Amino acid sequence: MQATMTETKQQPGQKFKVIPIMISLLLAGFVGMFSETALNVALTDLIEVFNITAPTVQWLTTGYLLTLGILVPVSGLLLQWFSTRQLFIAAVSFSVLGTLVAALAPSFEVLMTARVIQAIGTALLLPLMFNTILIIFPAEKRGAAMGVIGLVIMVAPAVGPTIAGLLIENLSWHWIFWLSLPFLVIALLFGILFMQNVSTITKPKIDIFSLVFSTLGFGGIVFAFSSAGEGEGGWTSTKVVSFMIIGIVALVIFAIRQIMMKQPMMNLRAFKHPMFVVGTLMVFICMMVILSSMLVLPMYLISGLGLSALTAGLILLPGGLINGIMSPIMGGLFDKFGPKWLVIPGLAIVAAVLWFFSGITTASTIALIIVLHSCLMIGISMVWMPAQTNGLNQLPRELYPDGTAIMNTLQQVAGAIGTAVAVSIMTAGMNNFMKDVADPTDPANAPLAMTAGIQNAFIFAMVVAIVGLIVALFIKRVHVEKQH
Repeated sequence: MQATMTETKQQPGQKFKVIPIMISLLLAGFVGMFSETALNVALTDLIEVFNITAPTVQWLTTGYLLTLGILVPVSGLLLQWFSTRQLFIAAVSFSVLGTLVAALAPSFEVLMTARVIQAIGTALLLPLMFNTILIIFPAEKRGAAMGVIGLVIMVAPAVGPTIAGLLIENLSWHWIFWLSLPFLVIALLFGILFMQNVSTITKPKIDIFSLVFSTLGFGGIVFAFSSAGEGEGGWTSTKVVSFMIIGIVALVIFAIRQIMMKQPMMNLRAFKHPMFVVGTLMVFICMMVILSSMLVLPMYLISGLGLSALTAGLILLPGGLINGIMSPIMGGLFDKFGPKWLVIPGLAIVAAVLWFFSGITTASTIALIIVLHSCLMIGISMVWMPAQTNGLNQLPRELYPDGTAIMNTLQQVAGAIGTAVAVSIMTAGMNNFMKDVADPTDPANAPLAMTAGIQNAFIFAMVVAIVGLIVALFIKRVHVEKQH
């Protein structure tokens, strides 16, 4: 493994310094994912600081996802227009700028703008990371390489809430960003020194109509779902319905246009490969489950059980670390046995855990929450990387940029749908609970209402996991010829 990690040949005469490339990508990816979940623990705090509502503060997550949903589809095109070095330096520069603005943010509006700038960086970085790995590693070693990426991508969100809790307790939420800044600067310098160009630049024609319909389609759907969680009317409000219709119509036009074009912006022919379709659905479902439960769980711990941000972060730490540790192990098992024996049991575990979570009350013990969260994370690690790697392995090399762009785009859309639906189900559950109590103004009812709402949100996540389990029954191992 060490020999292959140091230098991998892909094309005659082309050698890659795999370790420096991986370090640059992983460091930038780690900080990006860290600030993504670190802010979740601060949301309750930010509601008070900026005097805003829960649906408004949710925009710090949703706005981030909305930007990703709009930009990631274009990434397949960018990977063919710009070199790996140019894209990496641009991505990390945006992340540095966004993090600096967030660290200095005096108001919610400035913080929101900073999140969008950060998201531009992440939108460029994620597809670049997966595409680079597909090129610099031969197929039979990809599971292990994806596992290492999984370790980093999963440990970052795991330690995020704990470190954020510690910072909020002792300093202020601004320090979540001040802490990330030096690491991003190091990643940028490392990338400038060591990043190599791995992809082939073909400069395909840019189709303005595709760009417009992609933005309206993905942006409209993410925006509609996000808006459903706030204000009066919920899902039936004019804003939600109109944006949903605009999004769906634009996506249909976008898809038809891509199929008819000789050089499409996003090559949907990747969907002709059945295991790529199954892999994409698995990633979509995992993202919905993870983001919806990672949003409502800290809220339950802080508002339902009355714990501090630091305690909530510490409770979520073991599960996240276990997930990170399991990721490379699952990558190795995938390389050996294929996806079936990991993905199906993994989703069964996820569905069972979410069923237990839907029964939590204000009397539930912290030990129970830690065990359930850890089991949930083990289940997710069994599904995510094996299904994703198996799906991408079925694609021919020229479809790698499109395959990674499709998977990453749908991942962001799934995240936005998951968080929006979970928040609106939670809010509806809280409101229904409050209608039935004798005295809604009694402060003792607030944690009970929050718990009732969160139980409903977990039932939604469980249904999603069961749908995933049914899809997983169709997964088959993709056999790839060994590259010498």
